[in-house]
Amino acid sequence: MALAPKFAGQKLASSSIQPKAVHTLELYLDYVCPFSAKLFNTVYNEPLRKVFVEKYSSNLVTIFRQQIQPWHPSSTLVHEAGLAVLRLQPAKFYDFSAALFAQQKDFFDEKVVNETRNATYKRLAKIAGSVGVSEDDVYGLLEIGDKAGQDGGLNAGNGVTNDVKVQVKANRLVGVHVTPTVVFDGVVANEISSGWTVEQWEEWLAKNVA
Repeated sequence: MALAPKFAGQKLASSSIQPKAVHTLELYLDYVCPFSAKLFNTVYNEPLRKVFVEKYSSNLVTIFRQQIQPWHPSSTLVHEAGLAVLRLQPAKFYDFSAALFAQQKDFFDEKVVNETRNATYKRLAKIAGSVGVSEDDVYGLLEIGDKAGQDGGLNAGNGVTNDVKVQVKANRLVGVHVTPTVVFDGVVANEISSGWTVEQWEEWLAKNVA
Protein backbone atom coordinates (compact mmCIF):
# COMPACT_ATOMS: atom_id res chain seq x y z
CA MET A 1 0.00 0.00 0.00
CA ALA A 2 1.18 3.54 -0.71
CA LEU A 3 2.62 5.77 2.01
CA ALA A 4 1.65 9.45 2.19
CA PRO A 5 4.68 11.79 2.20
CA LYS A 6 3.69 13.22 5.60
CA PHE A 7 4.28 9.76 7.07
CA ALA A 8 7.68 9.34 5.42
CA GLY A 9 9.31 8.87 8.81
CA GLN A 10 7.75 5.41 8.97
CA LYS A 11 10.10 4.24 6.22
CA LEU A 12 13.24 2.38 7.21
CA ALA A 13 16.24 4.43 6.09
CA SER A 14 19.76 5.40 7.07
CA SER A 15 19.85 7.83 9.97
CA SER A 16 21.87 10.19 7.81
CA ILE A 17 19.31 10.27 5.02
CA GLN A 18 15.91 11.92 5.29
CA PRO A 19 13.26 9.29 4.44
CA LYS A 20 11.45 10.27 1.27
CA ALA A 21 8.01 9.36 -0.01
CA VAL A 22 5.92 10.53 -2.92
CA HIS A 23 2.18 10.64 -3.38
CA THR A 24 0.58 7.67 -5.11
CA LEU A 25 -2.59 7.87 -7.21
CA GLU A 26 -4.07 4.50 -8.11
CA LEU A 27 -6.77 4.27 -10.76
CA TYR A 28 -8.76 1.03 -10.60
CA LEU A 29 -10.18 0.61 -14.09
CA ASP A 30 -12.03 -2.09 -16.00
CA TYR A 31 -11.62 -2.28 -19.77
CA VAL A 32 -15.34 -3.02 -20.31
CA CYS A 33 -16.63 -0.31 -17.97
CA PRO A 34 -17.85 2.83 -19.80
CA PHE A 35 -17.07 5.03 -16.79
CA SER A 36 -13.52 3.65 -16.61
CA ALA A 37 -13.09 4.56 -20.26
CA LYS A 38 -14.27 8.09 -19.54
CA LEU A 39 -11.80 8.58 -16.68
CA PHE A 40 -8.95 6.99 -18.65
CA ASN A 41 -9.55 9.26 -21.61
CA THR A 42 -9.52 12.35 -19.39
CA VAL A 43 -6.37 11.46 -17.44
CA TYR A 44 -4.24 9.84 -20.11
CA ASN A 45 -4.96 12.11 -23.04
CA GLU A 46 -3.73 15.66 -23.53
CA PRO A 47 -3.73 18.17 -21.97
CA LEU A 48 -4.06 16.47 -18.57
CA ARG A 49 -1.54 13.73 -19.33
CA LYS A 50 1.10 16.44 -19.77
CA VAL A 51 0.19 17.88 -16.36
CA PHE A 52 0.71 14.51 -14.69
CA VAL A 53 3.93 13.68 -16.51
CA GLU A 54 5.63 17.07 -16.48
CA LYS A 55 4.28 19.08 -13.56
CA TYR A 56 3.83 16.37 -10.95
CA SER A 57 6.24 13.62 -11.99
CA SER A 58 8.71 14.37 -9.20
CA ASN A 59 6.24 13.86 -6.37
CA LEU A 60 3.35 11.82 -7.74
CA VAL A 61 3.24 8.25 -9.04
CA THR A 62 0.10 7.36 -11.01
CA ILE A 63 -0.77 3.69 -11.42
CA PHE A 64 -3.33 1.97 -13.65
CA ARG A 65 -4.71 -0.90 -11.55
CA GLN A 66 -6.49 -3.50 -13.65
CA GLN A 67 -9.82 -4.30 -11.97
CA ILE A 68 -11.62 -7.39 -13.30
CA GLN A 69 -15.40 -7.17 -12.94
CA PRO A 70 -16.48 -10.85 -13.07
CA TRP A 71 -20.17 -10.22 -13.78
CA HIS A 72 -18.95 -9.40 -17.28
CA PRO A 73 -17.22 -12.65 -18.37
CA SER A 74 -15.20 -10.83 -21.03
CA SER A 75 -13.63 -8.63 -18.36
CA THR A 76 -11.21 -11.41 -17.44
CA LEU A 77 -10.29 -11.95 -21.09
CA VAL A 78 -9.58 -8.30 -21.90
CA HIS A 79 -7.47 -7.87 -18.77
CA GLU A 80 -5.54 -11.00 -19.64
CA ALA A 81 -4.68 -9.30 -22.93
CA GLY A 82 -3.44 -6.26 -21.01
CA LEU A 83 -1.26 -8.51 -18.87
CA ALA A 84 0.11 -10.22 -21.98
CA VAL A 85 1.16 -6.83 -23.35
CA LEU A 86 2.77 -5.98 -20.01
CA ARG A 87 4.72 -9.21 -20.19
CA LEU A 88 5.91 -8.65 -23.76
CA GLN A 89 6.30 -4.87 -24.13
CA PRO A 90 5.52 -2.89 -20.96
CA ALA A 91 6.11 0.42 -22.73
CA LYS A 92 3.15 -0.35 -25.00
CA PHE A 93 0.68 -0.96 -22.16
CA TYR A 94 -0.91 2.49 -22.28
CA ASP A 95 -1.11 2.51 -26.08
CA PHE A 96 -2.82 -0.86 -25.94
CA SER A 97 -5.14 0.30 -23.17
CA ALA A 98 -6.15 3.38 -25.17
CA ALA A 99 -6.85 1.26 -28.24
CA LEU A 100 -8.85 -1.26 -26.22
CA PHE A 101 -10.91 1.39 -24.45
CA ALA A 102 -11.68 2.92 -27.85
CA GLN A 103 -13.09 -0.45 -28.95
CA GLN A 104 -14.51 -1.57 -25.61
CA LYS A 105 -18.06 -1.98 -26.94
CA ASP A 106 -16.78 -4.77 -29.19
CA PHE A 107 -16.15 -6.77 -26.00
CA PHE A 108 -19.41 -6.12 -24.16
CA ASP A 109 -21.46 -9.18 -23.21
CA GLU A 110 -23.63 -9.13 -26.31
CA LYS A 111 -20.58 -8.98 -28.58
CA VAL A 112 -18.81 -12.04 -27.15
CA VAL A 113 -21.67 -14.34 -26.22
CA ASN A 114 -21.60 -16.29 -29.49
CA GLU A 115 -17.84 -16.65 -29.95
CA THR A 116 -15.32 -18.98 -28.38
CA ARG A 117 -12.84 -17.79 -25.78
CA ASN A 118 -9.92 -18.20 -28.17
CA ALA A 119 -11.79 -16.23 -30.83
CA THR A 120 -12.07 -13.33 -28.41
CA TYR A 121 -8.36 -13.65 -27.66
CA LYS A 122 -7.58 -13.43 -31.37
CA ARG A 123 -9.47 -10.14 -31.64
CA LEU A 124 -7.62 -8.79 -28.61
CA ALA A 125 -4.28 -9.90 -30.03
CA LYS A 126 -5.11 -7.99 -33.20
CA ILE A 127 -5.60 -4.81 -31.17
CA ALA A 128 -2.20 -5.39 -29.59
CA GLY A 129 -0.75 -5.80 -33.06
CA SER A 130 -2.22 -2.44 -34.09
CA VAL A 131 -0.04 -0.68 -31.49
CA GLY A 132 3.17 -2.50 -32.35
CA VAL A 133 3.09 -5.59 -30.13
CA SER A 134 3.46 -8.97 -31.81
CA GLU A 135 -0.04 -10.31 -32.44
CA ASP A 136 1.25 -13.88 -32.52
CA ASP A 137 3.13 -13.52 -29.25
CA VAL A 138 0.13 -12.02 -27.48
CA TYR A 139 -2.14 -14.77 -28.72
CA GLY A 140 0.46 -17.33 -27.72
CA LEU A 141 0.20 -16.16 -24.11
CA LEU A 142 -3.60 -16.09 -24.19
CA GLU A 143 -4.58 -19.21 -26.09
CA ILE A 144 -6.26 -22.03 -24.19
CA GLY A 145 -5.42 -25.50 -25.51
CA ASP A 146 -8.03 -28.21 -26.01
CA LYS A 147 -5.87 -31.12 -24.83
CA ALA A 148 -4.72 -32.29 -21.41
CA GLY A 149 -1.23 -31.42 -20.26
CA GLN A 150 1.63 -33.92 -20.17
CA ASP A 151 0.60 -34.92 -16.66
CA GLY A 152 -3.01 -35.35 -17.75
CA GLY A 153 -4.05 -32.16 -16.01
CA LEU A 154 -6.88 -29.94 -17.21
CA ASN A 155 -7.93 -26.39 -16.33
CA ALA A 156 -4.34 -25.13 -16.33
CA GLY A 157 -5.17 -21.69 -17.69
CA ASN A 158 -2.89 -19.79 -20.06
CA GLY A 159 0.39 -17.90 -20.04
CA VAL A 160 -0.89 -15.03 -17.89
CA THR A 161 -3.11 -16.90 -15.43
CA ASN A 162 -0.61 -16.47 -12.59
CA ASP A 163 -0.42 -12.74 -13.31
CA VAL A 164 -4.22 -12.53 -13.07
CA LYS A 165 -4.08 -14.24 -9.67
CA VAL A 166 -1.55 -11.71 -8.36
CA GLN A 167 -3.60 -8.74 -9.62
CA VAL A 168 -6.82 -10.08 -8.10
CA LYS A 169 -5.15 -10.80 -4.75
CA ALA A 170 -3.71 -7.29 -4.59
CA ASN A 171 -7.04 -5.64 -5.45
CA ARG A 172 -8.92 -7.73 -2.88
CA LEU A 173 -6.60 -6.46 -0.17
CA VAL A 174 -7.79 -2.92 -0.93
CA GLY A 175 -11.44 -3.98 -1.16
CA VAL A 176 -12.18 -2.19 -4.41
CA HIS A 177 -15.59 -3.00 -5.87
CA VAL A 178 -16.93 -0.39 -8.28
CA THR A 179 -15.06 0.99 -11.27
CA PRO A 180 -13.57 3.39 -11.58
CA THR A 181 -12.21 3.72 -8.05
CA VAL A 182 -9.41 6.18 -7.27
CA VAL A 183 -7.11 5.59 -4.30
CA PHE A 184 -4.83 8.42 -3.14
CA ASP A 185 -2.01 7.58 -0.75
CA GLY A 186 -3.79 4.37 0.22
CA VAL A 187 -7.20 5.92 0.89
CA VAL A 188 -10.20 5.82 -1.47
CA ALA A 189 -10.83 9.31 -2.87
CA ASN A 190 -14.61 9.19 -3.17
CA GLU A 191 -14.78 12.80 -4.31
CA ILE A 192 -13.16 11.99 -7.65
CA SER A 193 -15.66 11.24 -10.39
CA SER A 194 -15.30 9.77 -13.85
CA GLY A 195 -17.16 12.84 -15.05
CA TRP A 196 -14.52 15.28 -13.83
CA THR A 197 -13.26 17.81 -16.32
CA VAL A 198 -9.60 18.63 -16.90
CA GLU A 199 -10.08 21.79 -14.82
CA GLN A 200 -11.50 19.83 -11.88
CA TRP A 201 -8.55 17.46 -11.98
CA GLU A 202 -6.08 20.33 -12.09
CA GLU A 203 -7.76 21.99 -9.10
CA TRP A 204 -7.65 18.73 -7.10
CA LEU A 205 -4.00 18.08 -7.96
CA ALA A 206 -2.98 21.60 -6.94
CA LYS A 207 -4.71 21.16 -3.60
CA ASN A 208 -3.55 17.64 -2.77
CA VAL A 209 -0.14 17.13 -4.36
CA ALA A 210 2.47 19.33 -2.73
